[in-house]
Amino acid sequence: MKALFKEEPGAGLTLVDRPEPTAGPGDVVIRVLRTGICGTDLHIHRWDDWAASAISTPLIPGHEFYGEVVEVGPLVHDIVVGDRVSGEGHIVCGTCRNCRAGRRQMCIRTIGLGLQRDGAFAEYLSLPAANVWVHHADVTPELGAVFDPLGNAVHTALTYPLVGEDVLVTGCGPIGLMAIAVARHAGARFIAATDVSAPRLEMARRMGADEVVDVSQRDVRDAQRVLGMREGFDIGFEMSGAASALPAMIDNMNHGGRIAMLGLPSAGFEIDWGKLVTHMHTIKGIYGREMFETWNAMGAMLQTSAALREAIGRVIADVVPAREWERGFAAAESAGTGKIILDWTEL
Repeated sequence: MKALFKEEPGAGLTLVDRPEPTAGPGDVVIRVLRTGICGTDLHIHRWDDWAASAISTPLIPGHEFYGEVVEVGPLVHDIVVGDRVSGEGHIVCGTCRNCRAGRRQMCIRTIGLGLQRDGAFAEYLSLPAANVWVHHADVTPELGAVFDPLGNAVHTALTYPLVGEDVLVTGCGPIGLMAIAVARHAGARFIAATDVSAPRLEMARRMGADEVVDVSQRDVRDAQRVLGMREGFDIGFEMSGAASALPAMIDNMNHGGRIAMLGLPSAGFEIDWGKLVTHMHTIKGIYGREMFETWNAMGAMLQTSAALREAIGRVIADVVPAREWERGFAAAESAGTGKIILDWTEL
């Protein structure tokens, strides 16, 4: 099979022939139809300090995918050949305290698809059946390929009750944009979004933001004035990882504000701990998706809301033939773009 492969440490990937995977007793083999290019994949391609510390080669990267089941192991139930699927990319041990308590997203021995085991940038993929998500018929291949990042957005957005709340979203990359759409769907009152990219801020408006702020030009507090808010934001989604984002969010929260933090900072930064305590804020770290409540929630929302399906689809900027993967990666690296999808039927 054809696959994007990193044979040894260093920058770059190569489209090469690799052996096709087989299904173990509890596994399925999936013919990959679409894959999304994630920020993690860009780190692996560049081979920056994070990739060098976290990734072992040789490796086929990629963890956002949609495909068709072509083989099932003898112990697999409820999945059949021909099912159209995506998959949870965090493969857990099943025996640690969190796994046994049903908190599998907190497994202390998590293995990442496309990070510590071969992933989805290939014509075929092997995955434990417990990680496979079977799609409803109205999920397109492109939409199915973004279920992983959509799950990040849904996990973040549904961390706290949203009905009637005022929401601040810092960072309008693809996941931040999807979180705006989910918050609008879930009943938020006002949604304000910040970024430094004009195209992404315009997209944020299209996704449902009531006000957007280019933080290189304006202060976040301007959004409160424009929206006629008498108090600060109730809920914050920190999606950027920018050093200035969380302190600015804390400064603009109402007392008792609740913050869900998905953005990964590249370095440490200072925050006003006194304000955090005296204003009684809550900050919760978000990583991946809840297994599998997040998958159920996003599947149900998309199944019942054509408007949400349309909004999430707008995040997809381009679908690129897998044979032109270098063009796809270059587009994904550029500032201001949406999600880039590789089509593995075009090799």
